[in-house]
Amino acid sequence: MVKIRLKRMGAKKAPFYRIIVADSRSPRDGRFIAQLGTYNPLTNPATIKVDEEETLKWLSNGAMPTDTVRNILSKAGIMKKFHDMKQGK
Repeated sequence: MVKIRLKRMGAKKAPFYRIIVADSRSPRDGRFIAQLGTYNPLTNPATIKVDEEETLKWLSNGAMPTDTVRNILSKAGIMKKFHDMKQGK
């Protein structure tokens, strides 16, 4: 199963995350299929940069986001676009 999840980067006590597409069996920071964007929780407000078109493509192909990534994509407005796309609007 393919998941959209976070890959931890950055220094100790200064996390920075990449939003990636990976096989659910691969380790958190291991091999991945594609990189969709970045998430920096240290800035105020948190910085989210996502390739919207690529993310919608992966979601429509059946990739499942983790709960955290789903919340991040909702804040970026991508989950709403995906929902509308599925409903045929």
